[in-house]
Amino acid sequence: MAPHFRQKLKLLGKDAKSTYLLTLSSWAYSGLWHEFHMLGRHLDDTWVAYVGNGAGNRSSAVFSWQQLDSGTPSGRFGHSCSIVGDALVLFGGINDQGQRLNDTWIGQIIYEESRRMKISWRLLEVGPHAPYPRGAHAACCVDDKFIVIHGGIGQSGSRLGDTWLLDLSNGLRSGIWHQIEDTEPLPLSRSGHTLTWIGGSRMVLFGGRGSEFDVLNDVWLLDINERYPKWKELKYDLSSVLGEMPFPRVGHSATLVLGGKILVYGGEDSQRRRKDDFWTLDLPALLQFESGSKKMTKRMWKKLRIDGQCPNYRSFHGACVDTSGCHVYIFGGMVDGLVHPAEASGLSFHIKLLDNRSEDLPENISTNLYHVDIPPRRYWPL
Repeated sequence: MAPHFRQKLKLLGKDAKSTYLLTLSSWAYSGLWHEFHMLGRHLDDTWVAYVGNGAGNRSSAVFSWQQLDSGTPSGRFGHSCSIVGDALVLFGGINDQGQRLNDTWIGQIIYEESRRMKISWRLLEVGPHAPYPRGAHAACCVDDKFIVIHGGIGQSGSRLGDTWLLDLSNGLRSGIWHQIEDTEPLPLSRSGHTLTWIGGSRMVLFGGRGSEFDVLNDVWLLDINERYPKWKELKYDLSSVLGEMPFPRVGHSATLVLGGKILVYGGEDSQRRRKDDFWTLDLPALLQFESGSKKMTKRMWKKLRIDGQCPNYRSFHGACVDTSGCHVYIFGGMVDGLVHPAEASGLSFHIKLLDNRSEDLPENISTNLYHVDIPPRRYWPL
């Protein structure tokens, strides 16, 4: 048995020898997508798979998925879920009626013998202030102490551009939401973008879909340790990066990997054409640019050549990296191929392994087929 389609994929580590993949609620497709109406059921289940100790050749491994009993929080999609120690922090999303949510939940993981686990959910007390209800926002965890969210789709369907910080210094017993002051310049309002923690108190925002449904490929940096945190755009010298930077995209993944790089995979453009390309964003070069020592050049981005069987074109998938920083797991999403999302015969969902063991990512990486399941059709366009 395997989970239905979903976008969220996280990695849990009990210790150096026990690593688990975890995926949770999203949207079960049961009809066509219309601009203002969805025929579907939002899932409220949580699944976990044991993946081992992060070493050795995994190309022959097969995951055994376990469904965790929870029942709460309510079914939704477009939410965010971040790992904080051995707990999950879930925020927001969109329910069956299209209502945007702004509740914050803690899912406490309980490890048992025989590589099994349980999860216990509770609503987190956050006081009188909370972000506006939303879905399809970007989020990341900062040093197991803070959750930062940006943007998303609000109640009216408009894209949001605000930034909020959840202070979890009280040990997950309670939290406090703070809105980061809007100080120009600011990223455009957007949804379906990524926010990737890069260590310390800094994070990188990339891509997404703007208010006019335009798809973006801008890069922004935020340091929450500053007295007055503000966004800094890392502008390209277009004459030097032409053809050497990723096209605009939404619904991609952006994962911090070994060598101080962000691995960007997949997504879709403004015409909903899905992508299968891999790019790396060089953080040392990015931070040198941020300090003012040089302009952003084509060294910032590098397109990777793929050896082995490449994952299908996809968007709105889940991705996470293991503790070694060498293996990235990709799960689910909207997949192009012989079978289209609206057809009755279903979609193939894959978990792939991106294998890289060098300290600095080469221009090519190898991919191995890890595990294949064919559950009923699933579809989530944003």
